[in-house]
Amino acid sequence: MNIPWLLTRRQQKHPDQICIERQANLGQWKPMTTTAYLADIDAVARGLVAEGLNEGDAIAIFGATSYEWSLIDMAALSAGLVVVPIYESDSAEQVRWILENSDIRFVVTDTNTQRALVESQRTPNLGRVIALDQDALVELYTQGEKITQDEINRRRGRLTMDTLATVIYTSGTTGRPKGVELTHGNFVDAALNVVPHMHQIIDTKETRILLFLPLAHVMARAVFFYTIASRGVVGHAPSIKNLLSDLKTFKPSALLVVPRVLEKIYNAAEAKAGSGLKRRIFRWAANVSVSYSTRGRGPIRSIKHAIANKLVFKKITRIIGEDCHYAVSAGAPLGKSTGHFFRGIGLTVVEAYGLTECTGPATVNLVDAIKMGTVGTPLPATEIKIADDGEVLIRGPQIFRGYQNNSQATADVIDDDGWFHSGDLGELDRQGYLQITGRKKELIVTAGGKNVSPAVLEDPLRSHPLISQIVVVGDQKPFIGALITLDADMLPGWLKAHNLPPMDVAQASQHPQVLESLERAITKTNKLVSRAESIRKFAVISPDLTVENGMLTPSLKVKRSAVAKRYASDLNKLYNKQ
Repeated sequence: MNIPWLLTRRQQKHPDQICIERQANLGQWKPMTTTAYLADIDAVARGLVAEGLNEGDAIAIFGATSYEWSLIDMAALSAGLVVVPIYESDSAEQVRWILENSDIRFVVTDTNTQRALVESQRTPNLGRVIALDQDALVELYTQGEKITQDEINRRRGRLTMDTLATVIYTSGTTGRPKGVELTHGNFVDAALNVVPHMHQIIDTKETRILLFLPLAHVMARAVFFYTIASRGVVGHAPSIKNLLSDLKTFKPSALLVVPRVLEKIYNAAEAKAGSGLKRRIFRWAANVSVSYSTRGRGPIRSIKHAIANKLVFKKITRIIGEDCHYAVSAGAPLGKSTGHFFRGIGLTVVEAYGLTECTGPATVNLVDAIKMGTVGTPLPATEIKIADDGEVLIRGPQIFRGYQNNSQATADVIDDDGWFHSGDLGELDRQGYLQITGRKKELIVTAGGKNVSPAVLEDPLRSHPLISQIVVVGDQKPFIGALITLDADMLPGWLKAHNLPPMDVAQASQHPQVLESLERAITKTNKLVSRAESIRKFAVISPDLTVENGMLTPSLKVKRSAVAKRYASDLNKLYNKQ
């Protein structure tokens, strides 16, 4: 068994079943059967072999989530190659590190600009770099005509569960990114366990998954493999700018999201409601939705829900898609109220947890057994336990084989009994549900010796419509503080709803009503923790934390050391140091 087998098995059983829809033009989707898709994969695989690439050679894919990304991925895997993703946002230095560390022999980029960036970081063993916007696919198809299909079949037949499939570089909030080695077996075992376990979402005749998160991230790629291994249809949305249009035309039944996407949808809907009566109606409807989710249906709640649906909910479900009933949320904790709100309006959000090192998910909430505020229970064949210091340990067939060229780092996280030490802190309840409480490396120890997990404070505050990013600080300081950036997209709507004149982020960061709103949110969140753990002071900083300015990883995690360095003067002011 191997990753291509997930598709060939389906093709042999259902040769005429639609498995993928390719976006021909904006809003136009071209259905492809398993047979047609497999033929396209093989054509590209022959082209890669014609490039002189040998089994075990590493190639990199540098671009946005797209049909072509997955096509080249599947083709390379079928040809016995190792696929190494590069994030669109990766810097020249990061690209150079990946090229060197994985000894990349061939690169496919989206654009000629990306091709030039790779060329500027060329390493001795790197061969050709080709760009999709320069007809790279046509070139591969043409070159592949001189390679026989028997060669691809032979290569595919030699793949085993132990064959290295991919090296995925971790986001690296601290230090240099490490290359996580995942085998064909890691993904196959995960797929064979996840698909039946989450069959309501992944394996029905109605399953339609639209991917828009980066395929360079393990979660989106794993979900792609799950979908082609099931009865589902998968589509790709390359541009966030066109996402609303793609949702409308593709009509997904389920989405893979990060919590921030759901928070943005909620905040945008609230902002659109404006002020006065409309705002009061929205908040009433939101409470109805949460009550409907938490307390279940009842005669009075059903009547209220029907009214709220006509006034508010339908407007939101039309944006997501009225056929979309499920969302899998991963990458960061999902607020309880957010989960209940969306379930109440008809979008059941199942929260999952995992890392690159465990090939995506290790735990997940099941559709009919959701416990909000947790990341669910372990997948079949997966074990979870909590170490004495609170660290989450994971063991199972999906655990990675090691870090690329870094045996010491591997030994540091996989113990002699096969337990992977995740670096996350968590708790298991009596029913086996896991709750993530923070990151071990991010623990703050105040001058008074109090241990504080930033996530407990940051996660609820991040759902505030004005807040783009929040970084809790206070290591070796007398109290806990916070650095906050404002959400430039949400600001105009918030100002209008509060009868304030238009202003830019710099002006808003000093406006009394803006600061009062942030203060109230912090006061509310502080009730979740002890006084010693509470936020005493905060500062609104700019510019925002982004992937582009190096303050966030590609998976949108804060690089705390980079933030501390860049905003050192703001931190000094927070603690009254001039």
